[in-house]
Amino acid sequence: MAIDITALSDEQQLALQQFTSVTDQELDAAVPLLQKCQWNAQIAITRFFDGDADTIDPTTEAAAAAQQPPPPSQSARRTETLMDSIASPRSSTSRSRRNNNGGGGDGGLEPAPRVVPTPESQLTQPVPFPFSLLLLPFNLTYAIFQRVLGTVGYIFPFIPRLLNRFYSGRASQPSRDVRRRPLSPRDTAERFTREFEEEYGVEAGTVPFHPSGYASAFDMAKREVKYLLVLLLSPEHDDTAPFIRETLLSPSFLTYLKEPRNNLILWAGSLADAEPYQVASALNATRFPYVCLIAHTPSVSTTAMSKLVNSAGLVAPEELLGKLRSAMHSHDAQLERIRSQRREQLASRSLRQEQESAYERSLAADREKARRRREEEAEREKVEREEREREERRADEARKVAQWRRWRAQTIPSEPGVEVKDVVRISLRLPSGERVVRKFRAEAGVEELYAFVECYDLLSGEAGDLSEKELQQPEGYRHEYQFRLVSPMPREVFEVEKGGTIRERIGRSGNLIVEKTLGEEEEEEEDNGEA
Repeated sequence: MAIDITALSDEQQLALQQFTSVTDQELDAAVPLLQKCQWNAQIAITRFFDGDADTIDPTTEAAAAAQQPPPPSQSARRTETLMDSIASPRSSTSRSRRNNNGGGGDGGLEPAPRVVPTPESQLTQPVPFPFSLLLLPFNLTYAIFQRVLGTVGYIFPFIPRLLNRFYSGRASQPSRDVRRRPLSPRDTAERFTREFEEEYGVEAGTVPFHPSGYASAFDMAKREVKYLLVLLLSPEHDDTAPFIRETLLSPSFLTYLKEPRNNLILWAGSLADAEPYQVASALNATRFPYVCLIAHTPSVSTTAMSKLVNSAGLVAPEELLGKLRSAMHSHDAQLERIRSQRREQLASRSLRQEQESAYERSLAADREKARRRREEEAEREKVEREEREREERRADEARKVAQWRRWRAQTIPSEPGVEVKDVVRISLRLPSGERVVRKFRAEAGVEELYAFVECYDLLSGEAGDLSEKELQQPEGYRHEYQFRLVSPMPREVFEVEKGGTIRERIGRSGNLIVEKTLGEEEEEEEDNGEA
């Protein structure tokens, strides 16, 4: 069934784009699941990868999610986080220390949430028109004040940094630049990669960043059983540039990232964008640059993704590589067991598909053979039916010819006697070589002469007795003579179709030869059949 995308709203189209970019599903399979989930892309993606859309009702789950209060705006979220950090500095310090030291056993692993960026249209709600008129003077004043502060900050760039340090400090929650144009996750990743390469002067592809959003990298790591290395950078922190130049761009770290056997996916983002800001909030990141290693943890749950190790702030490449290698080494056995299970499942699925394909090919070959056999049987039956019909027509034709000859033999007048003076004497040479001489009345037609030749064997008594009851002429039958009468010298053909009496056409006497025409017609029929 064809899906009309133009009939969907902007929010539904965005949810459909998020779902298809993550799951690579076709539209005809994606739209029904999104409709069941009330167009909640995050719930639909979770149900798709967990494979429990049939056992768990996504409609109830989406309805429950819709009843929850809407997410706060970016500014409110930032203010709330700042107040929490100011109110409980001790908890923030302990959480940062735990992030720097990494996690312990499986029991101490923190879950890694899957973050889907919230559309800007859902974060901000339009103000009704009457209130917008009332707030117009305040909005104009705020815009002028913001322009003035922006100009002062541009002329004196040290003032915004001093204000930021005075109000928030280096350990505060990150802030995002609301003036940056919001883009889709893929476009945001491409913009970050392009700005990174331009700012630090590296060639394209030097750092293997994931080319799409965090949710796409998260799902790929879960689907392909790989490690997800999340890197969050804040342009407001002074440690960002040294970390990139000394740690991220170090040859040993780049070699480790690009090694295929490490099964590592690198996703990075700048907190100036909306999606990395949401990821930082979901991962409880407080210090930057922030590095987090995420992987599938089957010991926690069959579908769980957990944070294995964290690192915040400036760190040497050897120290960071040591943390990553230690965490991956302790977790490799579990992931390799899952990979082997999936390889076995893939092999069995491929074998089953090959068997089904071979069965389908064999079934198709059998169907083709049966079809050809039916066609051959139908063709043979058609030939046999046509042959029977031909034989029946021949038999019916022969029966009608025999009936007509016996009927015509009874209607031929007998030879006139000596008392009849006006007669025509005809000498006939039959195809058998026999010569027959017979008298006919002068007013007799030429057709009677032909009928005499046709019925001569019956009249002479060679083909049976005519003393039986009188026969009727066959209905709907028109007899055609298969011979013609010809005078030898000079040669002249007396056709029966021209009619006339014997006296008018032949005279008082004549010698005629009976020439058969059946052979010529049969040759013509054979020629037509060959053609």
